[in-house]
Amino acid sequence: MNGDGAENVDELKKRIAKLEKINSALMSRVERSVDSQFNAFSLFETAISLDHQVRRRTQELSQAMRSLEKAKRQAEAASSLKTTFVTSVGHDLLQPLNAARLALSALHELPGAPEAGVLVEQVDRSLVALEDLIRTLLDLSKLDAGVMKPDLRDVPLNDVLEPLARDFAYFAQKRGLKLKIFPSKLHVRSDPSMLRRILQNLLANALRYTAHGGVLVGARRRGDRVMVQVSDTGPGIPETKREAIFQEFKRAHSDIPGETGFGLGLAIVRRFAQALDHPVRLASNVGRGSTFYVRLPRAAAATKDLPAPPPLPRLFHSPVAGAKILLIENEPSVSEAMVTLLERWGCDVAVSGSGDEALERLRALPAAPHIVIADLHLNNDERGTQAIARIRATLGADIPALIVTADHSAKSEEEVRAAGLELLRKPVRPAEMRSLLSFLLT
Repeated sequence: MNGDGAENVDELKKRIAKLEKINSALMSRVERSVDSQFNAFSLFETAISLDHQVRRRTQELSQAMRSLEKAKRQAEAASSLKTTFVTSVGHDLLQPLNAARLALSALHELPGAPEAGVLVEQVDRSLVALEDLIRTLLDLSKLDAGVMKPDLRDVPLNDVLEPLARDFAYFAQKRGLKLKIFPSKLHVRSDPSMLRRILQNLLANALRYTAHGGVLVGARRRGDRVMVQVSDTGPGIPETKREAIFQEFKRAHSDIPGETGFGLGLAIVRRFAQALDHPVRLASNVGRGSTFYVRLPRAAAATKDLPAPPPLPRLFHSPVAGAKILLIENEPSVSEAMVTLLERWGCDVAVSGSGDEALERLRALPAAPHIVIADLHLNNDERGTQAIARIRATLGADIPALIVTADHSAKSEEEVRAAGLELLRKPVRPAEMRSLLSFLLT
């Protein structure tokens, strides 16, 4: 092979090598392009799959939300039905109980053998126990139904303590116990009705289970809090029972003769205290006594010492004999018992079952009545407040009037107070009604 041929071969080899490099580079580029396309397609497929999953989950969530909304509506309807049922049943239960207590009070005033008086007292105690049970069960039902909401306000603590001292003085004296409730200048932030029920139940329990000694109630300031304590010299509560006594139908001392409580008092205390955010603490020594502490927030206006509230006016006894009373009551048994009791007190009673009937009786009376007593819930959705307003308009004078009702709701109380009327709740305590009538007459 000559020199030119050798040069051509070398040149061809160089060209082939160059072409191989170019081909390799092109192949590498093509492979990368193909891989990229495959990755894009894979991402596209993944995106479609995720979109399907999102759509499916959204549909499932929408269905679940619809089911939840339906369940919520059913629960609200059930709660509303329960509330209506509790209110209606409570009213219906308290009506005959009220009639029985009024009739019993009238019977007690009749002359008779001493044994009859003992029997009357026994029946009265049973009715009081039944009344307490009904009220407690109604309160628990209202709490469960969520219809009992605290009405928080600034409350002079003495406005709660002083009535308790009067209410329990006779009970303590009857059991031979000393009862000391210290007056207080402190103001707290609470619902006065619920706070009263808490302290009332603690005080009742302390007196019920204390055989010797007495019960002490007092309040002390602790920073921005007020600590109310109820102490007794009773049998004490063992450590193993201190949690159980706050549960429904649990009692620490079920073996004490003559004590037949239902085990609901402290359950109400805890439930009310939790609703109000008033922590309750117990300290007890077996054989020496127990102390319950209720921790209350101080009222905002009580950042400095406030003067003691003026003493509540006392209702001195004044006879009700000769009083002319217009009674509006649609329940025959209650009406009959009320008339019997009022006539035993020497009152002249005109009875009617509605506002229209009361106006007719009013026109037939020789003189205007001194007092009007009306039930709050009359027939055909008529309100006792409305009936009294019509009578006052007819007479052209705001004659004294009071509402008697088995409706224990805050709404009913607001309605009566807004009408400027006095309120008594059924079952009516005859002594309380007699005192109120005496006050209104004077």
